[in-house]
Amino acid sequence: MRIARFTTGDEPQFGVVTGDVDALGIPAEDTVLVGLAGDPLHVGVQLTDTEVPLSQVRLLAPVLPRSKVVGIGKNYAAHAAEMGGKAPDEPLMFLKPNTSVVGPGDPVFYPRQSSEVHYEGELAVVISRICRDVAPERVADVIYGYTVGNDVTARDLQRSDVQFTRAKGFDSFCPLGPWIETELDVSDLRVTTHLNGDLRQDGTTRDMIHDVPALVAHVSSVMTLLPGDVILTGTPEGVGPMQVGDEVEVTVAGIGSLTNTVASRD
Repeated sequence: MRIARFTTGDEPQFGVVTGDVDALGIPAEDTVLVGLAGDPLHVGVQLTDTEVPLSQVRLLAPVLPRSKVVGIGKNYAAHAAEMGGKAPDEPLMFLKPNTSVVGPGDPVFYPRQSSEVHYEGELAVVISRICRDVAPERVADVIYGYTVGNDVTARDLQRSDVQFTRAKGFDSFCPLGPWIETELDVSDLRVTTHLNGDLRQDGTTRDMIHDVPALVAHVSSVMTLLPGDVILTGTPEGVGPMQVGDEVEVTVAGIGSLTNTVASRD
């Protein structure tokens, strides 16, 4: 099931994306959204009589994290190498505030404090319920679904601050979308990033050092996860700078594509 959050110009609402999708998760032209009664994370999937063509809505971030986005650094060996180091023995965690989340088509604002902002395309995990100390074999019980993420990073600030908070925490630095896929085998999904149409990242979740069950188990051993919290699972090699006016498209096979344009922060 694919669950989207959208607006037709009125209040945001949730809906189920109907119709066929191709191998990349791209929907057919006649795709329709069937409205839901409330946030399905809280009230479950309750279909309404509302039906709206996908072409007539603006998609929003499919989830608004209740408390946090947890990022995982250097979870692909090739990316760790391109960053000039080894992959850590344990998952390297950092936090992005929920105010960094934006949706498909929303601008990523280039902060005045930075001159080197990078894209990082990746698979994102959405948590379904309050959980702590989740065993790897029980992780499926606490996952609501998966979406596409772009862990935007001010690389120069990451180097100068020697930690991640400012570099990854600016407003608009966590695009998510286009929707949540609730039924998906994520063990071997292609993850790509295009910058202005040129392929820059091309990896597969098969190459993650720590897979999704290991990541959720590790994060939940440190902090309680709440419904709607998001875990970014790490990015393949090929990260690089983007400039004002650039268009970044991140695609995770089986889910879909997330496109955002970089804008100046006046």
